Amino acid sequence: MPRFYARRRLGVAAAFTAVISSAALFSAPTASAALPTPVSGATARSYLATLTVTTEDRTGYNRDLFPHWITQSGACNTREVVLKRDGTNVVQDSACAATSGSWYSPYDGATWSAASDVDIDHLVPLAEAWDSGADSWTTSRRQAFANDLTRPQLIAVTDNVNQAKGDQDPATWMPSRTAYRCTYVRAWVQVKYYYGLSVDSAETSALTNHLASC
Repeated sequence: MPRFYARRRLGVAAAFTAVISSAALFSAPTASAALPTPVSGATARSYLATLTVTTEDRTGYNRDLFPHWITQSGACNTREVVLKRDGTNVVQDSACAATSGSWYSPYDGATWSAASDVDIDHLVPLAEAWDSGADSWTTSRRQAFANDLTRPQLIAVTDNVNQAKGDQDPATWMPSRTAYRCTYVRAWVQVKYYYGLSVDSAETSALTNHLASC
């Protein structure tokens, strides 16, 4: 949930103004995460039908096998590019670090005013990708996957929500904000389809159920 910080004592009129301003900031989305628009529900269902269904194998997984965050432009790495893309009124310093701005997390509906409260989620987690076929990829392909700004794979979200998600797939984890679940599963299937990744049976069932209402 949004974090509230101690405020200096103000006069009655000033305090009332501060409360109203705070409510406007934290109770309503002030930024919309700019995840590349995923394919439609119908297209996602057709993609899902073509994915290989098999058991997962995490043997040999190491996060370092997916180089990230790489430099994208000038001094900006992938994380910083997504923070700028997904935020509102983001100000960056000469090293491309976000010094101010506002970020709305579509997973849980929280709004943050500090970049340190925001993680960049790999929508299809790196470990999940490894389990699903990335173990046979070259390092350059794993790097492309971990820094993909073109597919709906990277999104700025509340840090502890991202950490709670971990490496789970839709069979065991979905955004708490139900209004975003259709977008989430459409993006998940698109990414897996594009990269030729497999799905396991529980994952397939969960995706099928969620996509039925998309």
